Amino acid sequence: MAKHTLTGNIKRHRAFPSRILGNRRDVLVYLPRGYGLLSLRRYPVLYLHDGQNVFDAATAFAGVEWGVDETAERLIQRKLIEPLIIVAVANLGDERIHEYAPTRGVIDAKAKRKRRSKGLAREYGHFLMDELKPYIDRKYRTKREAEFTGLGGSSLGALVTLAIGILYPHVFRRLIVMSPSIWWDDFAIYRLVDSIEEKAPLKIWLDTGTAEPGWEQARELRSRLVEKGWRLFNDLQYLEAKGADHSEAAWAARVDPALRFLFPP
Repeated sequence: MAKHTLTGNIKRHRAFPSRILGNRRDVLVYLPRGYGLLSLRRYPVLYLHDGQNVFDAATAFAGVEWGVDETAERLIQRKLIEPLIIVAVANLGDERIHEYAPTRGVIDAKAKRKRRSKGLAREYGHFLMDELKPYIDRKYRTKREAEFTGLGGSSLGALVTLAIGILYPHVFRRLIVMSPSIWWDDFAIYRLVDSIEEKAPLKIWLDTGTAEPGWEQARELRSRLVEKGWRLFNDLQYLEAKGADHSEAAWAARVDPALRFLFPP
């Protein structure tokens, strides 16, 4: 049995309801050291999908967590990043493929009966913007403006992060896009990026591991973002992690540089 290894001040909100999606999920909130009753300081906020995997090995996929709490604590203590609030938003298992998909792609191309995703990324985005964020902003001392609000995930969670960032840049501006599922629905994300008429002020961390199948697609995505006006090392950081695979452990290793890029002191 994996042991619970929560670090720092973490609040648990069980069964947070969504009217938009018609379901409930657990939400964990990491508060930085120094977040006390006596302070009036407000903090930027980073929302992360697949919340089970973010802080706790006991709930994480395959028992491997990202260790975002430990990494954030260490970086904040060393003044390498700005202190921030981190909100881990759980996925709902079978619903994940529907909520994180920006289009109604085929879930399993090899299956006899082709099941399609409901493509609920926009609705999921509205759940985050219209239901969860207002609650977090009321309950905690947050910097509410888009420029201080981040969103992140891996795999399909990275795909939905980039899609929501492009669709709703008035809410989320700092994006962690780790090993995105670019292949989804015949590269629907390329089409979304290509459709951008005016570059939004998004700051994007994009990465992939060179042991992932189709990892070169991330390089292509980087090029398309650059074509739209993002500047490498400025508002777009791109990393090809040598020999890294598509796994929680690989993503955990890249939380540190991603946080440093998006939340510098």
